Amino acid sequence: MRPTTHRTALALAALTLLLAGCGTEAGSEGGGGSDSASPSPPPSVSASPSSGCTPVTGDLGAADSGDTVCLAVGDTVRVGLDGTRDRPWKPVAVDGRGLEATNSGIVLLPGDANAAYRAVSAGTVRLSSTRPLCATETGKVSCKGIQEWRVTVVIT
Repeated sequence: MRPTTHRTALALAALTLLLAGCGTEAGSEGGGGSDSASPSPPPSVSASPSSGCTPVTGDLGAADSGDTVCLAVGDTVRVGLDGTRDRPWKPVAVDGRGLEATNSGIVLLPGDANAAYRAVSAGTVRLSSTRPLCATETGKVSCKGIQEWRVTVVIT
């Protein structure tokens, strides 16, 4: 008699670990830094943190998801989401009024989503993007999970 019980249990355990590990690095890539060219210095923001938001001190990245940040009219905010070819970020979406797209520099790596916006009027804007939690190649192990990135920008 063959020991098929052990092989089945081992295969089931390996599959469980593989699927559980699929989304464990959801927020580790693109931790807020930016490797893209930035022709202008980081924005200087005069909005007060007491208004429920944090002044922008550099580029926004994946680690900033869920934050509310402040900008003064005339300031610029840059977004740098570092993705991969297998787990690409969608272009940054803008929902609301008060920001105008500006030159974000050059995107050199497939899967990255870079954007820059200038504050043109007071208001509240939501910036967002998504990417798959797992690689999306056909014929490979994958999952249907989505990582969402969103930041609320308060313009004063």
